Amino acid sequence: MAWYIKDIKSLSDKSALEHILAYGGWEDVMEAEKTIGIKKMKVIFKEICSKKRSNLKPRTVNYFKNYLDEYA
Repeated sequence: MAWYIKDIKSLSDKSALEHILAYGGWEDVMEAEKTIGIKKMKVIFKEICSKKRSNLKPRTVNYFKNYLDEYA
């Protein structure tokens, strides 16, 4: 996932999810959903989007907002 992180266990769910949504594939998203749960994923996604800056493109934000509103 994040090859540049020395200790992956110290990575927060928020950082990991942002990285997955910005750079990962659909399989990575499904693995995150299975690991942390879709409801928690929605909460974290809202936190990510509420920041002034994030690594997510507007198109990605729109897609996952709609996806999580529908399924979470």
